Amino acid sequence: MTGRAVGAAGSGGGQAGSGSAPSGRSGRRKARTGRKLFAFDRRLGSRLIAGADEAGRGSLAGPLMAAAVLFDYELLGPQQVRLLGALNDSKQHNHETREALYPLVLRTAVRVYVVSRCVRTVDGRGLHRTNLAALREALTGVTAHVQGEVLCLVDGFSVGELGRPQQAVVDGDARSAAIAAASIVAKVARDRYMHRAEEHHPGWGFAEHVGYSTPEHREAIIAKGVSPLHRMSFQSLAYQQLAL
Repeated sequence: MTGRAVGAAGSGGGQAGSGSAPSGRSGRRKARTGRKLFAFDRRLGSRLIAGADEAGRGSLAGPLMAAAVLFDYELLGPQQVRLLGALNDSKQHNHETREALYPLVLRTAVRVYVVSRCVRTVDGRGLHRTNLAALREALTGVTAHVQGEVLCLVDGFSVGELGRPQQAVVDGDARSAAIAAASIVAKVARDRYMHRAEEHHPGWGFAEHVGYSTPEHREAIIAKGVSPLHRMSFQSLAYQQLAL
């Protein structure tokens, strides 16, 4: 699959959809994380900041997805920051909270861009090279034709030449609003793909574990073999017990 722009404020894409801020007790506990993440980005001193992150890097099955989110900090006021008050690394949220945050990111961002890399690419090129290329394409896509300087942030490491200023942020999905927003988009997009994959490849439980290694997933591989979505370049005890 190739990269695609996702509807966002000012992007010219489709409607981002409605959504309300996550509510309830856990939402109140996490309401301050978003403000801290936006404050981190503002301190970097750039008006336009793009963040990128991926989902599915460590899974046994399914695509690797990378997303990039572009924020214009001159357009972000207190209302927008409050809207994303619960923003944090996607791994810190459950499925329901990520789904609630997803349309809020689309409404707040200037642009959102998603890239998908299929299992054949991961197996053929290797996970690390595929991951770097996907993150690079996502950042290139989200900043294409944008006038002015854009600071590109990546979680943990540089992704190679972008033609834009770039900064690696250690634990970036828990420190930067742009990276955290990208992590939400990538995770939700990939989870939705894996839920749909369950309809075409029933029996492996993709809707439950979304391709990651769980006891139930490994048992299904041993019982049924592998599906077209499984990454054969990965080492798994379940694979070793099959005559592949």
